[in-house]
Amino acid sequence: MQHTDVICVGETMALVTPVEPVPLATADLFRIECGGAESNVAIQLRQLGLETMWFSRLGADPLGERVLAAVGSHGVDTSLVITDPSAPTGLYLKDPGLGGTRVHYYRKGSAASRMSPADLGILPLSTARLVHVSGITPGLSPSCRSMLDRLFELTAATEALLSFDVNYRPGVWSVEDAAPVLLDFARRADVVLVGRDEAEVLWGTSTAEAVRDLLPGTRRLVVKDADVGATEFIPGQETIFVPARRVEVVEAVGAGDAFAAGYLAALLAGDPAAERLARGHEQAASALSSTADFVPAGTRLLPGGGAAVMEAGA
Repeated sequence: MQHTDVICVGETMALVTPVEPVPLATADLFRIECGGAESNVAIQLRQLGLETMWFSRLGADPLGERVLAAVGSHGVDTSLVITDPSAPTGLYLKDPGLGGTRVHYYRKGSAASRMSPADLGILPLSTARLVHVSGITPGLSPSCRSMLDRLFELTAATEALLSFDVNYRPGVWSVEDAAPVLLDFARRADVVLVGRDEAEVLWGTSTAEAVRDLLPGTRRLVVKDADVGATEFIPGQETIFVPARRVEVVEAVGAGDAFAAGYLAALLAGDPAAERLARGHEQAASALSSTADFVPAGTRLLPGGGAAVMEAGA
């Protein structure tokens, strides 16, 4: 059986983004990359020294080939990804603007939306240290929600930790549909990462402490506040807060995945809570400095300061 430190499960799409951070309507040059919350985490964890696997479904099309090659080029194990000849690879476009970056999705009926519990038998869950998923997946289709539910059950029967990034996407499903489902998954996970703002949208919790009260049994709860910092709650232990780093922001898309990767790498290394949060902020700062979802290690950050400065704890 294959061995890996981390298994990340979820959709990755082809990504079209302007070469310069300008709106789609006026941009002349574009690049095709790939983007997906779970594969972003897998790539960055691999860069941080962990053996990672990404699992999903892709269409049997050129975009699917590009996605598979792009994720695999970073050393992530993609050998179990299923190619579906009867459904397309999902696509999304980034639209940078003065008010932030909008995202336009073309993912309905995608190959990844056909993930189901029957796909999980090939995953080496018994040898993994951690399984990472996000709240995007259950919104893609009823079969994806059933798949994630079964993945939680299977992981609970192993020694692996289950990490759940709430990652609410309004473009995927409504608050009314998402709120109870995401709360249920969060209450079942070993590690939960959630933005203070998205928790307020979903559950009406305005503070990190209110989120903790909603998820009192979570073994490790991290509440991120983009313009303040991040707080980790562990039952029976001291609450830890670490302020976010300040960087000049090009765009915020991908910063949450970067934070998750930094935090989870430190968690698996046995680092204390303050170091885990600091590592999350460090990774997020790199993502904030670029229009790309993933920024290679060693990329120089833009200097902070001025009106464009934003906290790097998205």
